[in-house]
Amino acid sequence: MGYIMSQENFDVMLDELSSTYRIWAPVNKVGEGRHTDTDVVRYDFVSSVKEIEWEKKSDYAFKEILTPLSQTLFFFTEDEVKEANRDVKDVLVFLRSCDMHALKRQDDIYLHNGKERDYFYDQMRQHVHFVLMGCSHSYQECFCVDMGSNQTKDGYVFSFDIIDGNIHSDVKDETFNNVFKKYASQEKDVTPQYVTENDVHVTIPNEIPLSIYKSDMWDEYKTRCIGCGRCNFVCPTCTCYTMQDIYYTDNGKVGERRRVCASCMVDGYTNVAGGGQYRRDQGERMRFKVLHKVYDHRQRFGYDMCVGCGRCTDVCPEYISMAAAINKLNKTVEELKNE
Repeated sequence: MGYIMSQENFDVMLDELSSTYRIWAPVNKVGEGRHTDTDVVRYDFVSSVKEIEWEKKSDYAFKEILTPLSQTLFFFTEDEVKEANRDVKDVLVFLRSCDMHALKRQDDIYLHNGKERDYFYDQMRQHVHFVLMGCSHSYQECFCVDMGSNQTKDGYVFSFDIIDGNIHSDVKDETFNNVFKKYASQEKDVTPQYVTENDVHVTIPNEIPLSIYKSDMWDEYKTRCIGCGRCNFVCPTCTCYTMQDIYYTDNGKVGERRRVCASCMVDGYTNVAGGGQYRRDQGERMRFKVLHKVYDHRQRFGYDMCVGCGRCTDVCPEYISMAAAINKLNKTVEELKNE
């Protein structure tokens, strides 16, 4: 069922929904970018349509609501372990189609990646619901069409498009029909807007020979990449983390365990006991990241991990393009076939 309503009525509806849900959406933070005179679009709680950044692509992904940068899992003493308290109020998260596809990647890693579901992720996931933000045009560095993440047909409770000043919504979850009927000016079939063409294109190889691991194509990144890890932290599909035990006393018997986001692109990520290090330079780390995004994940789950949002390219201080890296990979694979 589709509905059309004014922005004023949508605000009233959000106010009513706020009694049940917290609203989490991209917000333009003025003067909070990487430089003092630049803005940044990141997620925050909102109460009005005017607070939601609709025109720009968010610089950071939605995933922090499910996998915080630092999350206390439990507290411990000599005698007991206590699970950390969580905010159990349901959340409505506004996100675009590429991020809806990224959510599937997150769910597969944490919930469908073996016999056991990740307990802490599962507990949070049950309280998070999603609102699909339509895309009326492609954004800089996006290549979602080639990655098949440009359109989403399910998984959201309702959609959100601003067309001619009004809100157009396709309601998938029937529990929201009553509140939409209450404030909508018109009932009409609605199809969320989606991108059909990007300026950036990629070609992904179907098969990758083992010889690619020794290819000199990765040497470029030994000097270009500075290992800051920004690409991982803005990526909606990156899921790596490390565990940290924080001790409150010198005896090491009282403290807390935290799950902290990690980055495969920074020093120390592959360090093991005894001084071993599996990927020593940035070229090897870039090789791991690219192959994981467009090959390794596919071997396990049947589809590529990258959704083509382009955030990693946007945020990179060395202007390393993920799309260019994928195309370079495809070119090298073709050359290896002809040798």
